[in-house]
Amino acid sequence: MMFEFFGGIPSAIVPDNLKSGVTKANYYDPEINRAYLEMSLHYDAVIIPARPNKPKDKRKVENGVLNAQRRILAPLRDKTFFSIEELNLAIAAELKEYNDRPMQKILKSRAALFEEENLHLKPLPERRD
Repeated sequence: MMFEFFGGIPSAIVPDNLKSGVTKANYYDPEINRAYLEMSLHYDAVIIPARPNKPKDKRKVENGVLNAQRRILAPLRDKTFFSIEELNLAIAAELKEYNDRPMQKILKSRAALFEEENLHLKPLPERRD
């Protein structure tokens, strides 16, 4: 699960206004899917979906997806994998390389930035449920 990968839980989760997560889209007070809401209660995190038709709300995420496609998936496109485990190991290696590479403008890697910011994550609950 994502929270286990990050080693903690953020105070707020800002997903896209996806149909499976948002039952009724509303500009100011969207209705969250029951299972999604229960997950947020279990992990003590607020869900604040991006506003419909407001791409600026999620510009960093969209840029991150583009970079992941270019830097993680593209190098693997011509390789053949014989198991999902083999594919996951290759993706993990590319992800580590991508996260350890310094960014141009701030001269720090994504991994270093995450280490600075992960102090703000809440601890994982003892049970996953």
